[in-house]
Amino acid sequence: MAAMASAVILALALAWALTAYNRLVRLRNQVRTGWADIDVQLQRRHDLVPRLVEAVRAYAAHERATLEAATQLRERALALRAPAELGEVESALERALGRVFALQEAYPELKASGNFAQLQRDLVAVEDTLQYARRFYNGAVRDYNTARERIPDAIVARIGAFAPAGFFQAGEGQRAALAVEPAR
Repeated sequence: MAAMASAVILALALAWALTAYNRLVRLRNQVRTGWADIDVQLQRRHDLVPRLVEAVRAYAAHERATLEAATQLRERALALRAPAELGEVESALERALGRVFALQEAYPELKASGNFAQLQRDLVAVEDTLQYARRFYNGAVRDYNTARERIPDAIVARIGAFAPAGFFQAGEGQRAALAVEPAR
């Protein structure tokens, strides 16, 4: 009788461990999927930056520092993979793009450019999609980190080497939103 009770307890513990492990795997995969979605949107944004810089350069060649800053931030962002570091660089890139868009006020012919207007619309669409992807990713990170820290699942998380995931967020002092108005 005692052997049977021990076997039942062992079977229940094993079933719980397998369920906890599978739940952690599912949550980790949601984090990875969320990051992949962010990565796709960031790549779309990064692809637009050189085209935008070239469009502005044709009208405002002497605004070199503003254009170079956006280009350099894009290059830094392409080299990073860690969510926290990338979040800081992406926030700086958003502000730099805001300064590039602000140039349209000083250059009416730039504001009237169809190419610039299309790039501006494309960037607005990317920013909207990117905001959704960030929210999804950060929600997945929250759920995953909570599950891996919760007792008794933390035991399975340690044994299974489930590392914590980092949030995608702006650094301190970088929380200003990119103000991009669609061209009319």
